[in-house]
Amino acid sequence: MPARLAFEYAVIRIVPRVERAEFINAGVVLICRSRRYLAARVELDRGRLVCLAPFCSEHQIDAIEEQLRLIPRIAAGDPEAGPIARLDFRERWHWLAAPSSTIVQSSPAHTGLCIDPAQQLDALFANLVRLP
Repeated sequence: MPARLAFEYAVIRIVPRVERAEFINAGVVLICRSRRYLAARVELDRGRLVCLAPFCSEHQIDAIEEQLRLIPRIAAGDPEAGPIARLDFRERWHWLAAPSSTIVQSSPAHTGLCIDPAQQLDALFANLVRLP
């Protein structure tokens, strides 16, 4: 049996009105230090966001999607994604998983064991972001 690897993940959430603490999941960031693996998947369900926050304009939703699209690029270390993307993968993880009070937030970090971090990211994304 292959060795199981420790990993951490955080769920990326959209919180349209921070004071209400309501959110929808829009992505997952996963780090596996032993494999030097850091990756993210994001997807905004615009319909769900409009149901939760009917006051959001198309322009605001486009801006949220633009922020979300940066997350996988930062995780991958794309130098065109800004200064955070040029940091070491552990530092990028800390920036991506850091608590914030903005519209795009991450959940607290969770831990687990897996055999393949990329497959684990796909499974978490399917279970936590996509509707069944």
